Amino acid sequence: MIQYIPYLLVTVILMIATGAAVFFIQRFLERSRKQDAKTLAEETIRQAKLKADNFRREAELEIKEKEIKQKERLEEQARKSRQEQVERERQLEKRQDGLDKRDEELRKQQKNLENSQRKLSEKIAYHDSRNAQLDKVYSEQEAKLCEISGLTKEEATQKLLDDLETTLGDRAGSIILKHERYVTERCQEQARNILLLAMQRYAATYTAESTTAMVDIPSDDMKGRIIGREGRNIRTFQKATGCEIVVDDTPGAVMVGSFSPVRREIGVQTLKRLIADGRIQPARIEEIAVEAEQEIEDFIRHTGFEAVEEVDVHGLNEQLIYHLGELHFRTSFSQNVLRHSMEVAFIAGMIATEIGLDERLARRCGLLHDIGKAIDHEIEGAHPNIGADLLRRFHEPPEVVHAALGHHAAPKIDYPYTVLVAAADACSASRPGARRDTIEHYIKRMEELEAIANEYPEVEQSYAVRAGREIRVLVHSNKTTDESAAKICRDIVERLTKEIQFPGEIKVTVIRETRTTGIAK
Repeated sequence: MIQYIPYLLVTVILMIATGAAVFFIQRFLERSRKQDAKTLAEETIRQAKLKADNFRREAELEIKEKEIKQKERLEEQARKSRQEQVERERQLEKRQDGLDKRDEELRKQQKNLENSQRKLSEKIAYHDSRNAQLDKVYSEQEAKLCEISGLTKEEATQKLLDDLETTLGDRAGSIILKHERYVTERCQEQARNILLLAMQRYAATYTAESTTAMVDIPSDDMKGRIIGREGRNIRTFQKATGCEIVVDDTPGAVMVGSFSPVRREIGVQTLKRLIADGRIQPARIEEIAVEAEQEIEDFIRHTGFEAVEEVDVHGLNEQLIYHLGELHFRTSFSQNVLRHSMEVAFIAGMIATEIGLDERLARRCGLLHDIGKAIDHEIEGAHPNIGADLLRRFHEPPEVVHAALGHHAAPKIDYPYTVLVAAADACSASRPGARRDTIEHYIKRMEELEAIANEYPEVEQSYAVRAGREIRVLVHSNKTTDESAAKICRDIVERLTKEIQFPGEIKVTVIRETRTTGIAK
């Protein structure tokens, strides 16, 4: 035990010494770290002070540069302002010089104006005195002339006016004749070229139709079956179709009549089917009449749509299209009205293209111009007025309405499409083979033409020639001059245009001739 005491003591001493050594080493290291941190902090502060000084100097330099630039910019603006002020002062001086010169010129003009006014006043006074003298002399001369001629002032004035009217009338007739001939030749040449081109492009063949309501029967025995017992078949037929059957002595045919062409066609088709079927009795008549009416209505509607498609007119009301189809059963002097309307539409469209108007609108006007004929047997009035009212009711354009209203009257220049339709209507109606005229209507028209010409006292004789396309008027040579003959021709043309309705045109030729006869013995 005693042996281990020194060993423990040594160990304790060593441990104390080691702890002291560690303590002193830690204090030394801590002191070193503090010293290094202090040194680092001082170095950092020194570097920061250096950077702050540099930044301050750079900021001061930048501020000085900005101040310098600002000063230079202000100096530049001041320099420009001084230059503008100098330029403005120079312009003001120039304007002031101009105003001074203008003021001087105005003063000179005012002085000249005053001189002119003074001279004008002097001239007015001089002319007033001269006029007074002239009036006095004129009065004296007028009194002497009245005394010499033996006429009063009013009588002399009237004689002078009569002589002047005669002279001016002859001269006006000569001028009118000259210019009318030139204008007529130019207009006829242009119109002829346009019409020939349009008709050449639409050179469709056409055969005049003859519409009858005669129905052939296989034998005269069929007439009794058509009449029926005590006429019951005829009564049923009239009630079902609205048509009358005329059974007379005509061999192999009976006649169907009705004021409506559509109903007449329904009656004809019904009768033909009854004859082909052979069962002619009231029930069968009513049944076939209903079928025929439905087929005719379908045919009318289909025909109207085909016409609209062929003419290329769209947007029409279905009722108008139906009325167009009804025109297939209407004829005018044996010319089918629907084909006539389509032809007018094509010709009007071609003319419109040539003169720069709307082709589609012209076709629309031409196609619908005779639409009133589809219902003129149901409504009282002329077909132009009926057609115009119908188109107006279906909200057609005003050009279309007026074309239907005025294509037979004198067209207004405000509606050029009416003129086109009137020209196309005349082309379609007057070409050879299109229409047939009755002898009564032909003779009546000839008489009307000659009667209008014979109303003039200067006319000796008048003759309607070329089927009413020309009227030749012979005037007394001792009652007229060349100029007054031209005026008579113009008056007759105007009266024919206003009072006579005719397709195409009528040429008026006034003939004045002087004959001198001598006999040698």
